[in-house]
Amino acid sequence: MLRRSNRGAIFADREVFGTDWVPADFHSRDGQLDTMATALEPILSGDPAAGLFLAGPSGTGKTSSSRYLLEKLATHAGDLHTAVVNCWSEHSRYRVLYRIVEAIEGERVRTRDHAAAALQDALRAVESPIVVVLDEADQLAEPEVLYDLYEIPDLAVVVTANDRVGVTAGLDERIQSRLRTFREVDFAPYTAAELEPILEQRVRHGLQPDAIDSTLVADIAHAANGNARDAIAALEGAARRAVEDGAERIEADHVERAIATASHDVRRATLSRLNDHQRAIFDLLARDGPLSPGTIYERYRERMDDPRSRRTVRKYVRKLEQYDLLVASGAAQNRTYRLAADAPRPE
Repeated sequence: MLRRSNRGAIFADREVFGTDWVPADFHSRDGQLDTMATALEPILSGDPAAGLFLAGPSGTGKTSSSRYLLEKLATHAGDLHTAVVNCWSEHSRYRVLYRIVEAIEGERVRTRDHAAAALQDALRAVESPIVVVLDEADQLAEPEVLYDLYEIPDLAVVVTANDRVGVTAGLDERIQSRLRTFREVDFAPYTAAELEPILEQRVRHGLQPDAIDSTLVADIAHAANGNARDAIAALEGAARRAVEDGAERIEADHVERAIATASHDVRRATLSRLNDHQRAIFDLLARDGPLSPGTIYERYRERMDDPRSRRTVRKYVRKLEQYDLLVASGAAQNRTYRLAADAPRPE
């Protein structure tokens, strides 16, 4: 009788390698989590909570830490409402407010309320405390929504971004003064020793027992340059290559090949998330770069029927640089931008 082969049985749960997955035993940012919890805990007793600004490079645990903390807060307060808004895709004032109301009311949210003011009224009418995470807040096209949220009683805001300047640049003093009250929590790149337990969690929950040797996990951690996204992508890539080869375990060759392409894979995923305006900037630099900021804006305006403001385009360029899609050369008036060496090329 034919028997089913166990070769290629590497994955146990592929969802573990997704960006939204947060392990129940998440402890990689205990110091930051303690600070965040201290700031937000008063809202559980009906007292005002401090806003939080989580700042640091991509892949340093800002999103995972905020999601984990929301889950823990919810277990201690049954009447707490939480919402996570991805500002990459929900970047207008209306869409941010709508997503928060939707997270609270679910399908009961009234889609005919197309005015932002109506959504603000809906949030003011909520009787339970609310904690909102604005993830990648430097992607907001209308950062004035931060003031809207600040003015709603019993609502605490957690902002994540690469740095404060990317969110606050160009805002009027009224909003700036509110944001200055937010407690800043810094997220530095991980050390290799800190990345190893993060990867071991993915191994434990996402792979079959004995699918990979711990020394190979350590190799991935050391190669990731402090970026958890790159490390997790490399681990997932190594497992995928083992499956493709029909191997029983992940071997050194699988890891080496995955490490070599992990950064590129992460950048390609980032590229797929860009909005039309950001993609237009990336494409013109791929074709014509290096270019100065002024030239970037003029050529961008020529390509787009509904161009964004010069300030918004500067923010887009800065974000593309922070995500290692672009690199800058020179300083001040002589600065130019070009595609990063490992950035995907348009097809």
